[in-house]
Amino acid sequence: MEEQTTKLTFKDFKSDQEVRWCPGCGDHAVLNSVQRAMAELGRDKEDFAQVSGIGCSSRFPYYMDTFGFHGIHGRAAAIASGVKVANPGLSVWEITGDGDALAIGGNHFIHLIRRNIDINLLLFNNEIYGLTKGQYSPTSKKGTTTKTSPFGTIETPFHPGELVIGAQGKFFARTMDNNIKLSTEVFVEAAKHDGTSVVEILQNCVIFNDRVYAEINDKEVREERQIVLRHGEAMIFGKERDKGLILDGLKLKVVKIGENGITEKDILVHKENENNPGLHMMLVNMRWPNYPVAFGVIRSVNAPTYDMAMEAQIAKIQAESSIKNIDDLLHSGNTWEV
Repeated sequence: MEEQTTKLTFKDFKSDQEVRWCPGCGDHAVLNSVQRAMAELGRDKEDFAQVSGIGCSSRFPYYMDTFGFHGIHGRAAAIASGVKVANPGLSVWEITGDGDALAIGGNHFIHLIRRNIDINLLLFNNEIYGLTKGQYSPTSKKGTTTKTSPFGTIETPFHPGELVIGAQGKFFARTMDNNIKLSTEVFVEAAKHDGTSVVEILQNCVIFNDRVYAEINDKEVREERQIVLRHGEAMIFGKERDKGLILDGLKLKVVKIGENGITEKDILVHKENENNPGLHMMLVNMRWPNYPVAFGVIRSVNAPTYDMAMEAQIAKIQAESSIKNIDDLLHSGNTWEV
């Protein structure tokens, strides 16, 4: 990668294509956040590649002035893996939705994470199929009434964070579509992480699942029902910053600072780099009304990446092999004269 000669702004990452998402769609804010993050990373536009599958979010590559590839349903992870392994210098971003990634693309999703290929995966989670007009998805809450579940879905939904950690994921973060400041911060951290970075974006579909996150994201309640985690800081939240999380046996517990002798020193300190996933699993699974919903970088652990291991293996084999060219190959092993 050559040193960037001109400092870019988020406007430099906007393409000349008309953004054709519905007015009010959360995707608009996410696009803005990604463009801001890429400008902040200080790399040239040619260093980035966007790969998408099928869905509303999958139009993303058209709206970015970077390299892009619009794939087929559920196959973005496979394409992005090939792009990264073949072009290790690229910063590869997979843009996908809860249906694209977790239904038809579910197998690719878990194996991308298991392999730890250095890709940034942005999972737009609106708990619905938007592009195909309102069917329930793998993340739709049980009981949700949709066109394909007119009496309410009876399926248990995936929790993306739980799925990522269960697949041995090393980086998981969560943000809200309209929180541009937090999203930009999280996307920058994901890009800096070596390995598969999964960011779940809670995203509103104004047409088919409007206000799906209203109970935790309405202005009047969000400070009481969300907690933004930052490495090395106490897990404190609330409008008055007077609530926190402690461990009560094997479970997390919400407490109020100043009551029952609880002080800030009793509140858990977030360690995103803790290799043991136990506490991270509890944090990603927190749900309102029993807990605040966790946002920010929840897990970020260093580990060898697939692409680095593959490059090292190829270099080792090339150095040790007696076969240096095509003639060596053709005359190796058992040969016959005909």
